[in-house]
Amino acid sequence: MRDDDQRPSQASTPASNLAARDAAHLWHPYTQMLTRPAPIPIVRGEGIYLYTDDGRRLLDGTSSWWVNIHGHAHPVLNDALAAQARELEHVIFANCTHRPGVELAERLVAVLPSGLTRIFYSDNGSTAVEVAMKMASQYWSNQGQRRRTFITLHHAYHGDTVGAMSASERSVFTQPFSPMLFDVVRAHAPYCYRCPMGLDRSTCRIECLGDDVCPVALSPESWASTLGAQLERLGSDVAAVLVEPMLQGAGGMIVWPAEFLAGVRRLCDQHGVLMIADEVLTGFGRTGRLFACEHANITPDIICLSKAVTGGYLPLGVTAATARIYEAFLSDDRTRTFFHGHSFTGNPLACALAIASLDLVRDTRAVEKVGQLEGWLRRGLEPLASHPSVGDVRVLGGVGIVELVSDKATKAAGGYLDDVGPRLTKAFLDRGVLLRPLGNIVYAMPPYVITEDETAWLTAQMCNVIDEVLGA
Repeated sequence: MRDDDQRPSQASTPASNLAARDAAHLWHPYTQMLTRPAPIPIVRGEGIYLYTDDGRRLLDGTSSWWVNIHGHAHPVLNDALAAQARELEHVIFANCTHRPGVELAERLVAVLPSGLTRIFYSDNGSTAVEVAMKMASQYWSNQGQRRRTFITLHHAYHGDTVGAMSASERSVFTQPFSPMLFDVVRAHAPYCYRCPMGLDRSTCRIECLGDDVCPVALSPESWASTLGAQLERLGSDVAAVLVEPMLQGAGGMIVWPAEFLAGVRRLCDQHGVLMIADEVLTGFGRTGRLFACEHANITPDIICLSKAVTGGYLPLGVTAATARIYEAFLSDDRTRTFFHGHSFTGNPLACALAIASLDLVRDTRAVEKVGQLEGWLRRGLEPLASHPSVGDVRVLGGVGIVELVSDKATKAAGGYLDDVGPRLTKAFLDRGVLLRPLGNIVYAMPPYVITEDETAWLTAQMCNVIDEVLGA
């Protein structure tokens, strides 16, 4: 090696140089690299906290992008990872199998909504959705039916691969890639604060009349963009309806009434189309149920899982389907094979972590803890409801959401590119909290192991920062 080629090893380079080394070579997601602030050098994690290279402690208020549920560096998960690495790190899953892959499938089938009996592995949430859409499309073609239309909801976000982007709301996320995307049909989402039917919480039929279907799902002629109306219009052209049950994430942290979810299932059955539930965010307890579909006691035909499945350690995607879906691919005709896969499909390390995470969910009664966390978040964020810059405060399970507006009367807001997001992010960091607002949507989604006192401190910082940045 030439002298001028010698570079300091990571071991010999002070951690304080991480940000500079990062700037030399890395390209971060969802980040304008020209104007971004320096990245935060994280050197370790423990419980709900992350530690920086200069000794600061930050409360991980986003569960490290919605994945961590048991806290950082959990000894049970650490041991599971190390033990599996000593046994088998990876093997091709096309014509091999292994213990963690089989055991995880058995464990998932035992806890998923009844009837979801076949497990297909991939490697992240976007690909879990891609798998589901391809599965639904080929399900019909294998039976000689040409159904190519997907119905998705306004405000949807399903991922960043091409199919998942196509299913998502057209937005700043997808605009640069418009030529690559295929068309879907959209229906209203049950955004109660901004109800597309013009209702408010004091007049909504669900609350005041006791109807068992959210009106946004119904199909009177005057409501041409409801899900029911779209299904009536398109009929046998529809392959599937794809939804994020109970909580639409990146589209605005929109909380649903369970009645809408029940209505989606009922309408899909009525019109003979498949229902796909994207539970990449909501799965494994985040909404106060193990799976969000349990809020309405329904089973989708296909469910998509990722994020928290491994406790936040390694990427793993899961697409689970009913026996009816699976059996449509069984044939002596090999063209009916489901031609999809990934090099790391069924990775043993990730599967072993997912098994250990399921053990922790059970042994720590994690879903019950999320129920407690919901109450703590409600109590802590309630004072913001009267704030002049706050339009709505909503909480579901372990997610607390504050929607900021520039005009409370008209509900005007700046959206994802509102510069209030970066200003709030900096103010939160100054107070020792790692949060990443979605523009005017401020949310907290901490690991489930957060305590009542820590939650009170977190919500107090949210209240104080909003006062500080936007005025009391």
